[in-house]
Amino acid sequence: MRITMRLLIMMVSGWPAGTLFANVLENIRVHEAPDHTRVVFDATEVVKYTLTNDADKVVIVFASTKPGAQLDTEIVAAPRQRINALQGQVSGPDYQLTIVLKGRFEPKAFTLAPIAPYGHRLVLDLFAAGSGQKKPVEAPRTQGDRDVLIAIDPGHGGEDPGAIAANRQYEKNIVMQISRRVAAKIDALGGFKSLLVRDGDYYIALRDRFEFARKARADLFVSIHADAFTRGDVRGASVFTLSERGATSEMGRRLAQKENSSDLIGGVGEVSLKGKDPVLKSVLLDLSMEGNRSASVDAGKSVLSSLGRTTNLHKRYVEQAGFMVLKAPDIPSILVETGFLSNPAEARLLSQSAHQEKVATAIVQGIRSWIENSPPPGTLLAKRLAEDRSRARGTRYEVVRGDTLSRVASRFGISQRKLREANNLKSDTVRIGQVLVIPAS
Repeated sequence: MRITMRLLIMMVSGWPAGTLFANVLENIRVHEAPDHTRVVFDATEVVKYTLTNDADKVVIVFASTKPGAQLDTEIVAAPRQRINALQGQVSGPDYQLTIVLKGRFEPKAFTLAPIAPYGHRLVLDLFAAGSGQKKPVEAPRTQGDRDVLIAIDPGHGGEDPGAIAANRQYEKNIVMQISRRVAAKIDALGGFKSLLVRDGDYYIALRDRFEFARKARADLFVSIHADAFTRGDVRGASVFTLSERGATSEMGRRLAQKENSSDLIGGVGEVSLKGKDPVLKSVLLDLSMEGNRSASVDAGKSVLSSLGRTTNLHKRYVEQAGFMVLKAPDIPSILVETGFLSNPAEARLLSQSAHQEKVATAIVQGIRSWIENSPPPGTLLAKRLAEDRSRARGTRYEVVRGDTLSRVASRFGISQRKLREANNLKSDTVRIGQVLVIPAS
């Protein structure tokens, strides 16, 4: 009876009966990736829709939906790679949205259930005609002597903002800035080359991130983040490697759980092993990853040690947790948490270019130290270090910025103890300009 009365009131008022339980389309967001454009629609209820693709436009009809007061279809006013305009109009109880495209594209649409900070969403991905789906681009690799390739993965992106600081700074933006600085510094080193897994404000599925690095045959995968906690006094940088047997701390377990939910926030329509037997997949993954775990820990120790000379550390040892993004079976992989955005002082620091520069420098120094200790075979660096070792036995070496006794010993293929003894050093401390005798092998 109550529902009948409400229907009668709406009919007398001239409202369409279909709007009794009307959904509301509240917001539209656009994220552009190198190979596709993502359009996200926020709604108050589960989205029911029909989609048609006609030449250079896509038409979406949202059933029993009305536009919200703040809905802005001028979101594409800024230059877009694949979209010319969005045109919306009420059509009876429904709302029709026409997306005018710059050419012919294949639309892929799916809905997402609510997960903080979002409610119900419809996601529309526009791919170049014939591409079928988003695919990581293979990076070129020269034959013979080559540069050491470091894959840098800025966490989150697009729909997934990551942690949000009290000053409204987004983790996805801060780690993008730090990652670009890291990449630039790596490219400035002789014999090294960087590869940014994400180079803009768009989301990449966790599996696609390490697959991107694998296709490029990277020598090291470094995922960069800045987290948040429920307390504002927690601070410090951390370095993690993968653990399949549980996290080494409650904080690590919580961080891994949070980061692994990124696919739900960022918007991945289908995450599965796609036909692979899960037990077999797990066994094969464990076997193939065993050799890389120790290398990952060594790389993590080097980066953590370098960070400890620049910023506060949350823990003074490399932690382990089950991060999905670190599961590349054939690439040493580490995850660097540069600090806590939930700590007001640390959030301010991480937003400053000077501090970002220091953090990026420390990360690169740690990477360089680990790589030089055991350069990948077939690289220009391995060849150069072998030549240096052969040429420099019994000669002298002048310490430069960034050198440590361990790094110099590694460079010339001798033990740290032997180098210390040859120079009558009481400790492992060296200074810029100091001349060291390199003993013969």
